[in-house]
Amino acid sequence: MVSGDEDGMRLDRFFEARFPGLSFSHIQRIIRKGEVRVNGKRAEPKARIARGQSVRIPPLKVEAPTPRGDAPADLRDRAFLREITLYEDDDVMVLNKPAGLAVQGGSGTTRHVDGMLGALQGQGRDAQRPRLVHRLDKDTAGCLLIAKTRFAAAALSKTFRSRSARKVYWALVYGVPKPLQGRVSNFLTKEQNEEDSVMRAARHGEEGASHAVTYYAVVETAAQQLAWVSLKPVTGRTHQLRAHMQQIGNPILGDPKYFDIENWKLPGGIQNKLHLLARRIAVPHPRGGRIDVTAPLPPHMQQTWNLIGLDMTRYDPIEDAPEE
Repeated sequence: MVSGDEDGMRLDRFFEARFPGLSFSHIQRIIRKGEVRVNGKRAEPKARIARGQSVRIPPLKVEAPTPRGDAPADLRDRAFLREITLYEDDDVMVLNKPAGLAVQGGSGTTRHVDGMLGALQGQGRDAQRPRLVHRLDKDTAGCLLIAKTRFAAAALSKTFRSRSARKVYWALVYGVPKPLQGRVSNFLTKEQNEEDSVMRAARHGEEGASHAVTYYAVVETAAQQLAWVSLKPVTGRTHQLRAHMQQIGNPILGDPKYFDIENWKLPGGIQNKLHLLARRIAVPHPRGGRIDVTAPLPPHMQQTWNLIGLDMTRYDPIEDAPEE
């Protein structure tokens, strides 16, 4: 969203000011290629932008020098977070979290996003530390929204509690769900086994269970053996999407907890990693307007999409799913 201070700026200078680590040639290139949209339309690098306009920020690779391995940890963390930033302004940032990186610390987890955020804290008495406002599973890649100020954290936390945050996930699942579009609604509860815990469907009236609702839509199939599914969670329960897809008989490929199809082997060339992406997040901006950010496929999913010939440009039918 273009602020009052940015009213009348050239589009390329807008990017240069917001993302000082980008080379000017790279800025010019992404604008000319049409990766940048102003109010949904292509624009020239020299086009003037106006207050209140929406500027689509594509995934950016900031061309900053990589700190040496013996550099201070906060310097390395800061460089890493900048490298995976999809969108940023004064109040919020959206990270493209890699698969395998934990969001928060836990038993045996020493490297996680929450621990790195301190490296972005400014200087001075009122310097504020960026903070988490929602979570992603460790093995899920994609959009992770971060509040950079206390004001933004309070507003976004309220947004998530009220369920007005819109989230879309992409997954590759075993088989083809029937019907091709549907709604999964049940109660989930945590079950502890010898080594780990999983979410399962709760029995009627079971204490501690939470209601969970997910809309799904099949985008494309591969030989009726695999399906690319778009998912819209209405609620935000632990492992909700993974548990729901398992419960309808279409577990997500590479899921170590919920993939339970016996004697089934991954097709050659597909990596045994969780094929689940937090593809898009759209929320009201704390100061007005809307944040709407999309993450690219992580490398292991991109490899799979290429291998089985899935078309990234296909229409995503989850767009038509209800919000409640």
